[in-house]
Amino acid sequence: MTQAELRAIIVEEISNIAPETDAAVIGDDEDLREALDLDSMDIFNVVVALSQRLHINIPDADVPKLVTLGGGAAYLEGRLASQLPR
Repeated sequence: MTQAELRAIIVEEISNIAPETDAAVIGDDEDLREALDLDSMDIFNVVVALSQRLHINIPDADVPKLVTLGGGAAYLEGRLASQLPR
């Protein structure tokens, strides 16, 4: 899965959790919490949704890596790659 596809998935899941936001206009390096006024419960719900949708475990310690679209896409790409059969 490409980073562009992962960005689109992140935006979609944010829109599902907080439909009043427009995550599609957020830049790759903007803090999602500040730009979209997401609280900690919103972020938690997005992380859970991404974990379930992508069938990966996202440890609590890694949540800060998901606070920007670019960082989130890069993190998810790495997690998915690490779970591929070798």
